[in-house]
Amino acid sequence: MAELISFVVPTQSDKVLLVWDLSAGRQAEDLSHSLSTVFSQFGLLYSVRVFPNAAVARPGFYAIIKFYSSRDAQRAQKACDGKPLFQTSPVKVRLSTRHKAQQHQAFALNSSRCQELANYYFGFNGWSKRIIKLQELSGLEDDTLPVPVQRQSLRFLCAVEVVLPLYGCRSPGVGVAEEPLHQLEEGQSSYLMRRKTAQKLAVQSALSDAFQKLAIVVLESGKVAVEYRPSEESLDATSEELHGLIQVRCLPWNQSSQGEEECLSDFSLEEEEWKLQELH
Repeated sequence: MAELISFVVPTQSDKVLLVWDLSAGRQAEDLSHSLSTVFSQFGLLYSVRVFPNAAVARPGFYAIIKFYSSRDAQRAQKACDGKPLFQTSPVKVRLSTRHKAQQHQAFALNSSRCQELANYYFGFNGWSKRIIKLQELSGLEDDTLPVPVQRQSLRFLCAVEVVLPLYGCRSPGVGVAEEPLHQLEEGQSSYLMRRKTAQKLAVQSALSDAFQKLAIVVLESGKVAVEYRPSEESLDATSEELHGLIQVRCLPWNQSSQGEEECLSDFSLEEEEWKLQELH
């Protein structure tokens, strides 16, 4: 059976492992590195987080490990449960059982994570990106205002295209980023630095948007395919519709930093529940 991997933060319980009975004689940073080394052999990891045991339990640590692939997580659980791994005593490894029936909100991966995932499954030379348009939006809607008012922030729109030549697939994406300008800041170098930052964030936002329309299909044989799933709002980034996009969508798109990483509340709930599990 094929597995579908989207460019979103993994939250499904079958992609999350709990590891406990970790030695108290090591630092959390050391344990995190060792766990990453061991479990990354089974597939690409999204995160490894190490926590101290509950105060009522014996000294030591436990960890929460998130995979992008449920198949990789299951293989890792079977191979590592009851094994000492990098310590003298065996560890316990279990798949998460929480929130199986609950629908999690899907948070888009940031552009860096998207590229890491694409490199892992498609190869570094298996995909490329092309910037179609990078345009400044600052002041476009306020032409009648004085220049100081117009320049309270810098806003850029970017349109990109992710190309997968081996699969004959192209996925367009658009993004807008805004960088504030402070009146106390003077000098051309400061302005140019903020302008460059706004451009970079717009490109990253557009790239993440392009990847959201793609899904990686991993077959049982290990072969990889790709599925293109455009949303209702998707458009051809090469068309003249970009002109309308600038006028209509420039304000709602200043969300480039939202939703790209997992919610801390997700971990806090897991931490409290698994602190109780380790007592049994």
